[in-house]
Amino acid sequence: MAKKTITAVTAELLDGFLAENGYELYNCEFVKEGRDWFLRVYIDRADGDGYIGTEDCEKVSRYLSGKLDAEDPIDQNYYLEVSSPGMDRPLLRPEHYERYVGQEVEIKLYKGKDGTKKIEGVLQAFESDGEGDWRVTVTDHNDKVWDLRLAEIAKASLAVVI
Repeated sequence: MAKKTITAVTAELLDGFLAENGYELYNCEFVKEGRDWFLRVYIDRADGDGYIGTEDCEKVSRYLSGKLDAEDPIDQNYYLEVSSPGMDRPLLRPEHYERYVGQEVEIKLYKGKDGTKKIEGVLQAFESDGEGDWRVTVTDHNDKVWDLRLAEIAKASLAVVI
């Protein structure tokens, strides 16, 4: 079974259970590292309030493990990992950017822009440019406003502010 299909099947198996228990699927990946395969499921609170704890991960892991055993959609051996996306969670999809407007972010660019490849600041806006591309606006700690195309961003995550 293809990797994309495994993550889609996993999302379908979790859909109702997560909603009933106040969780949402933040991300899911099926990756090979060395000789081992990992099905990684990242969950968050649906209302965005509070943190995901160990007991939340155990609850989802037990449910999903039972469903995967019953359905058996994965041919090879794999390890199942369920966790929170973390405080420094990656921003992977448009809805992640939209959710965290107003928050501190760290952005790494594919190519340098104005002498830097790393921008830290407040995510001010995330919007479509009307031509099929997404624009990300960040104000850095020197009050410089960065207008970036989503395609320029190699990696974006929430910044951990202490």
